[in-house]
Amino acid sequence: PYSIVYLNISESYCAWYYSFKKMSETKYVSSWYNLHSKVPESYVQPLDRRPCNAVMSTNKTIPVIDLAGNDRDEIVKKIIKSSEEYGFFQVVNHGVAKELVDETLRIFKEFHALPADVKESESSKDPNKSCKLYTSSGRNVADVAKYWKDSLKHPCPPSGEFTQYWPQKPQGYRETVGKYTQELRALGLRILGLISEGLGLSSDYFSGDLSENPIILSHHYPPCPEPGLTLGASKHKDPNTLTILFQEPNITALHVMKDGAWIPVEPIPDAFVINMGFMLQIITNGRLIGAEHRVVTNSSPSRHTIAYFINPSKEAIIGPAKEVTSSTSPPIYPSMPFGELLEKFMNNGPYF
Repeated sequence: PYSIVYLNISESYCAWYYSFKKMSETKYVSSWYNLHSKVPESYVQPLDRRPCNAVMSTNKTIPVIDLAGNDRDEIVKKIIKSSEEYGFFQVVNHGVAKELVDETLRIFKEFHALPADVKESESSKDPNKSCKLYTSSGRNVADVAKYWKDSLKHPCPPSGEFTQYWPQKPQGYRETVGKYTQELRALGLRILGLISEGLGLSSDYFSGDLSENPIILSHHYPPCPEPGLTLGASKHKDPNTLTILFQEPNITALHVMKDGAWIPVEPIPDAFVINMGFMLQIITNGRLIGAEHRVVTNSSPSRHTIAYFINPSKEAIIGPAKEVTSSTSPPIYPSMPFGELLEKFMNNGPYF
């Protein structure tokens, strides 16, 4: 006694994430989800994807690693073990000043609070060399600010290239975000160096074209009147090398899939969440996991995150490293340029 209707459900996964070739793929969704819902129908997830129907883990947590520990070998072991089992871990005592992180969060919060027309004027239609303001399925910024999220993305290469295209509002954006991305690059290369050490790779394995095109992405998730019906970001894997995420304190919204259940990633004061990208899964021949994860919404308050994505150059050849393969453990992935691999990933997801 209910009807089934076609609805266009956006598969937008933070814009940078893969979505599959048809961004607005037609899907079946039950129309009886809530006749008086305040959430627009086009934001409502299919029944099997709704957070209210999800299986949650009650006895697992993402590992936390202290990078200031004295036993380097133990730190390396913990990083490798966490990356093998979860594809995620959190780091504390990472060396990035709290004052800088707090100031960067403040800058992004002020940006997302700007009027829609100002935000759009501060962004660009050419994301290859400037900022781009993303919304879900082409919806206008004002509408998204009410219901879902808006995201600001731009490249931040170590050369400082394209900085002149970054927003000038709010005041201090370029200086603060520029310093933050420099610090995050150093932290990312440090973690990748520890991973290299644990895998038997050269210490500078990731310092060249496998990490030369980083991107920063700021998300603002407004409060959602019915969090059980929709998602801030659908289940996905990151199509990059490594992601460093800062979560706003006191709001748990990131979930990681393990053994058929979702593990909430609790925000830890002054910590960063580290997750393996799908490229790292390929490079390690499947040893490290590019884990599936998602973001749920919450009824109050709004939530902000800052993600730093370490990406290869489009020409970089991505394939299993020779050091992690052998006659008994042959390559399980083909090698190809990152640009080609990313296109396949975007068109077909991580299982192409």
